[in-house]
Amino acid sequence: MLNHCVLFRDHCIRGALCQSRLWPLRSNYADINECEQRSHNCGFGFDCVNTEGLFRCNPKPQCPVGFTHDAQGSCIDLDECAAVAQPCSPAFNCINTAGSFTCQRKIICSRGYHASPDGSRCVDVDECQSSLHRCGEGQLCLNLPGSYRCECQTGYQYDSFRRMCVDVNECWRYPSRLCAQTCENTPGSYECSCTSGFRLSGDGKSCEDVNECLSSPCSQECANIYGSYQCYCRQGYHLREDGHSCEDIDECSQSVGHLCTYKCVNVPGSYQCACPEYGYTMSPNGRSCRDIDECATGANNCSLAETCYNIQGGYRCLALSCPPNYRKVSDTRCERISCPNYLDCQNSPLRITYYYLSFQSNIIIPAQIFRIGPSPAYSGDNVIVSITQGNEENYFSTRKLNAYTGAVYLHRQVEGPRDFLLNVEMKLWRQGTFTTFQAKIYVFITANPL
Repeated sequence: MLNHCVLFRDHCIRGALCQSRLWPLRSNYADINECEQRSHNCGFGFDCVNTEGLFRCNPKPQCPVGFTHDAQGSCIDLDECAAVAQPCSPAFNCINTAGSFTCQRKIICSRGYHASPDGSRCVDVDECQSSLHRCGEGQLCLNLPGSYRCECQTGYQYDSFRRMCVDVNECWRYPSRLCAQTCENTPGSYECSCTSGFRLSGDGKSCEDVNECLSSPCSQECANIYGSYQCYCRQGYHLREDGHSCEDIDECSQSVGHLCTYKCVNVPGSYQCACPEYGYTMSPNGRSCRDIDECATGANNCSLAETCYNIQGGYRCLALSCPPNYRKVSDTRCERISCPNYLDCQNSPLRITYYYLSFQSNIIIPAQIFRIGPSPAYSGDNVIVSITQGNEENYFSTRKLNAYTGAVYLHRQVEGPRDFLLNVEMKLWRQGTFTTFQAKIYVFITANPL
């Protein structure tokens, strides 16, 4: 006969043991965990405990003071500070703790500070971010602990009389230290500029000579000079009154010149042009002669210690050497090292600079070939310019253009070829002191004008 098991379960009474009756019909049946299957009927305040063939409902423990049951019946902290009725008086801050709370007296912060969110300390007020500052227009606000400071933007300074930021004139504040020639003040800054014949260097401060000849201002030939240029014409042309363009002369028919730039040879029914035997080559047009740059082609005999300088129809080998008590600071400049006494400091040049100029013998005279002056120049400056050496035959002269600029002129026609080395001295009178500068100018006059 088979054994059967029938389970009868009575209803559970809170706090009592749930009774079950098992009629053993079959001994190998497994126990059912009513607590895991949630098939028990224990109330909210009870925990289900599984037993063999039944379960038991035990009362849950009571939460301590300051705690309460959550939805699952677990004890959690009670936030007394979140209650509608605040447990602390208005002069205190309520701080919740585990199972309780504390009342902390509210702190009073000094000006420029406010209490932290928890009321435990004073923190700085950033007046610059909260727009509580009173900085004027154009000023910058800088936050400080408990306060702030108003500063002017770069290039401005505060005027306490007008109570505002005003522009700083850097050109007046730092004379001769910002720009090489001309300084022009701008709002908050400054700009450097150069006088005519010069352009601003890449550093935005120094000035460098403009080679006007590169832009072809002359109709034929152009000679660049320091701060300017000079136009002249080839043989067979003369310079017009505008000083830039050249007008052709019919040399062969008028017997006052040549149709060719160098030499016109008449032949039956036509003419031929010829060039000098050395230093020139015929241009493709068959009329003009083109100078051979012996320095660029390497057809020169200059040594390694010399510099090749091309001129019309030839070249020159030049070597820069500094006199005793001077040192070479560039390819064209020597500077004085020292001077033993005040008189030598005034009479000996502070700086010796070499220049190289090439002209043809048909240059229109008088011709301004060189200008010299201090850079930068200041009000009250005065210069004395003179040729101290190299003008024994009186081909050259000096002229004062203004208080701080002098010029060298060629005022007599020179039959080429002819080389000159002029020592031009400039004495600068500035603030009660003379300072001497020297320019050594090589002037090359070519023999065969083109």
